[in-house]
Amino acid sequence: MAPFRNSRAAALPAKLSRSWLLASAADEANFAPALASEADSVVFDMEDAVPAAGKAEARERVVEALSTGMTAWVRVNGIETEYWADDLAALSKAPGLRGVMLAMTEKPEQVTHTAMRLQAGTPVLALVESALGIENATAIASAPGTFRLAFGVGDFRRDTGASDDPMALAYARSKLVVASRVGQLPGPIDGPTPGTLGEKLLDACKVTASMGMTGKLCLMPEAADTINKGLSPSESEIVWAHELLDAHAAGAVVGDGSYLPRLARAQKISSLADSYGLWNA
Repeated sequence: MAPFRNSRAAALPAKLSRSWLLASAADEANFAPALASEADSVVFDMEDAVPAAGKAEARERVVEALSTGMTAWVRVNGIETEYWADDLAALSKAPGLRGVMLAMTEKPEQVTHTAMRLQAGTPVLALVESALGIENATAIASAPGTFRLAFGVGDFRRDTGASDDPMALAYARSKLVVASRVGQLPGPIDGPTPGTLGEKLLDACKVTASMGMTGKLCLMPEAADTINKGLSPSESEIVWAHELLDAHAAGAVVGDGSYLPRLARAQKISSLADSYGLWNA
């Protein structure tokens, strides 16, 4: 019997995924709880979560899971590592692979070379984790094969010496947002806020949303629902959009130059509310 996957999350397009849960491939016991969680997308992690001595076993574990009914994204090791080619060779045959997250993406050709080693059409999520990656973000976003950008906050902070203060990371986040727009990608995915739940996590999501990012990585299944709420249109936004669209449908006259942008925003909120099932929430 195939492992249970949250049906709501499974039906949501990955371009709209808000919560991206990293499940360590060091132990297959992590997979089923992740798939049953509220996470919009689940990523089996063969990179940071697995020590060097366990890479081969983790790879076998992931391929087995994706060949016996599970479906998930997989974080693969960076292209500069000795594991990258073997990771892709193994995953290219896994029927349950939804896409790959490429660790330490720094150049556009790294995404393209990764995509070329997978089944045609397999999306590649570029995890940008360094100063060089941030500066090359626009080229990475426009590279053939890039599906979406994500921000590896921890490694970026180690690379640059930046603190976790939102102001210190504002340039990097903005760069990913602008690059995603130029590359005609969905909004980028923010890094995780480790060990944080509840109101503190909601506050972190406010920072994410205020920068224009539309997803967030997480390390605990219980963080997913909070992220989903924090990165969805609020109840007041939904009510506002509903009222404006109703008035527009009833023949409201364009009053000034701000009307069409407001109408477009209301239509976007309405579309997201439909996708996330929020109208009756």
